[in-house]
Order: sequence, then C-alpha cells, then structure tokens
Amino acid sequence: MIKNFAELELDPNLLIAIEEMGFSRPTQIQAESIPQALDGKDILASAPTGTGKTAAFALPALQYLLDFPRRKPGPARILILTPTRELAMQVADQARDFAKHTNLNIFTITGGVQYQEHAEILSTTQDIVVATPGRLMEYIEAERFDCRAIEWLILDEADRMLDMGFGPTVDRLSSECRWRKQTLLFSATLEGKGVEGFSADLLKDPAHIDAEPSRRERKKIAQWYHRADDLPHKLALLKHILTEQAERTIIFVKTRERLAELRSELEKDQIPCAWIQGEMPQDRRNNAISRFRDASVNILIATDVAARGIDLPDISHVINYDMPRSADVYLHRIGRTARAGKKGNAISLIEAHDQPMMERVTRYVKEEIKERFIKELRPKHKKPVFKKKKKDDKKKPPVKNKKKTTKKKK
Repeated sequence: MIKNFAELELDPNLLIAIEEMGFSRPTQIQAESIPQALDGKDILASAPTGTGKTAAFALPALQYLLDFPRRKPGPARILILTPTRELAMQVADQARDFAKHTNLNIFTITGGVQYQEHAEILSTTQDIVVATPGRLMEYIEAERFDCRAIEWLILDEADRMLDMGFGPTVDRLSSECRWRKQTLLFSATLEGKGVEGFSADLLKDPAHIDAEPSRRERKKIAQWYHRADDLPHKLALLKHILTEQAERTIIFVKTRERLAELRSELEKDQIPCAWIQGEMPQDRRNNAISRFRDASVNILIATDVAARGIDLPDISHVINYDMPRSADVYLHRIGRTARAGKKGNAISLIEAHDQPMMERVTRYVKEEIKERFIKELRPKHKKPVFKKKKKDDKKKPPVKNKKKTTKKKK
C-alpha cells in the first residue's frame, strides 16, 4: 500500500507543491492510477466526486511532461476534456497549483470566453489545455487548434459528457487526436452501456480502476439521520441543524420545485443561502458558487444534476433534505465533505416513506447509520418497520409449491 506521494516517483518540484497544498497521503484512486499512467497504460477509472481524481490524472500528466520535455515551442501535448466550463476552470486551477514550481503552461478553452482571448492563448506555447468539447471542436473546424501534437487525451466525467450529448463530439475529437500515445477516462460510474461502449472505442487494453472511497476514507465522515413526522417537522429539524450545528453546508434536494420551496422558507427565517439547479444561466450559477466559495454565504442548496463535478472546499456538513433515488448517489453526495484529510458530517432527514431507502443505503455503504434525536424535536410517530416484508419475501418458495398443488387438483 502506497503511504505517501514520494513513493509514486514524482518529480521533487511536484512533491513540494503537493506538500504546500496540504496533501499528505494519496487516496486510493491516486495510488492506483498514477503508477499505471506513468507505465504508459490507458486508464478506465470509476471515481466518485471527492476521491481526488483530478490529481489522479493531473499529476501523471505533469510528470510525463517533465520526463519528456519539449524540444521547441508549440501547441498543447496534453488535452483534458471536461463537460462544463466550471469544471474545466477547476481542473486547470488545480493543475496549475501542482505545476507552480515548473515552467509548464496550462490553459482553458471553454464557452463564454471572447474569441480574442483564445486566439492569444493559441498563439503561445501550451503544455496542457483543459477544454469543453463543443468549443474546442469549433476551433478545430476553424483550423485554430492543432490536435496532431496531442500525446495524452484525458476525459474527466465521461458519463456526464454522454448525458449532455457530447458523445459524437468526443468521438470526433478522439479521431482528431489519433496520434496520441495514451488515453485516460474517468467517470463517476461505469454502469450502463453508455460509458462502456464509449470507452471501448477510445481505449486500448486499459487498466481498470474502481475507486469507491475506502472504509478508511469514509470513516472520516460521521453519518446519521433524523426522522421527521412530516414536512414542517423536517424543516424545523433542518433549521435547527443549520443554526446550531453546521458551519459550511450543502443541502441536497431532489427537484427544482423543492429547491424553490426550501429557499423561500430559509429566506423567511433570514438564513442566507446560495443555490444551484439544472438549466440555470451560467453567470448566475457562477455567481452562486463563488459566493459560497468565498464564504459570503455558508449554505448552498443544490440538485444532484447541478452539483455534479463541482469541487467545493471545506464542506463541514452534507444534508440530505431529500433522499437520493439510489444508494450510489448517496455516496457521491456525502463524498463532498471530509476532503483532503479533514473530517465531515453527513445528515439525512427522512420521512416514513424514506425508511426503505435509508436501509438500502446502509447495506450499500456496509456500515450502520444511526438515528439521532434533537431533544425538543423528537418525532412523535414510531419508526416504520419495512423489514418484515423482506422476511415474508424469503418465504416465497413455499407459495410456488401451493400453486403446483392447485394445478394438480385441476
């Protein structure tokens, strides 16, 4: 087991930057991906948000550029594709932090930026370009971006790129970069035909890496739940947690309608919050995220779609105001706290109908999630028991036998 970054045979200039950023030991995805990438392997990795995947591809990419320095100025050698402009900026910022003691140049090419700015970038020497597929394709078609120099192609959040309809564009970009040596594909999940079919076309004999957060990493997240009798009770629990316990909080809701309701309820009580949801104008979305990032507000309400791929620092609490539709989404949500070695809290507020999902989540994460109570807000109703049904289910085979006997009577 790799215990520190020095064991990954990284350049001293990268190790100094890693130390300055406060990272002490590699996460599972980093420990598994970096050596394979540096050995020249293609990579197919499943890595939920919060497992440190940006470093898992940025560090080997930077190391490769340092190992094989360019002989003359020219276009980008490493291309990183991300589904959104926001994620592109985030990835580029982190890569620049890792590269700050080197002379490597990292640029972004995304929508929402004036053509003139990009023209200036493209006329200088670039080492790494982080881009969104649509905008980059425009430049390739206009013969403004040269893919022939690309040696590594990295896809971040491949599943989300497919969800957003970028599949055909990425296929085209892949063939434009056909002289590349390596391809690294990172996705929150590898389930479903989409990513598998996609990756089969792009990767050659890849190393498969599945980085569910390890139990040790999850142990840093205290998980518990509160039962609510109804919606007003749930709201009272939330307000109590926000005012008495939480510091920097993301609240997850399942729909935009629920988000609007919750926002107005918090505003009534003068609890300041920012919010993000799907299909939101980019400038308003950026504004909400930067207000949360710079701590102008310490509460962010989000839907799952909107929160994908955003890396937010120092989250102390993740609150599931609505339970997610599946247990793996629960794991993605709570992975937003307890980053970079810190501790965090994940609280679920559940009504009677959420109890089966809570039990499913418990089985999925393979650890007990305990119920807690707030003295003045204890639930009045008894905890619903759904488990008995499952015991009945186990008795199904005898029922089948009964059917057989009835057939004999006929």
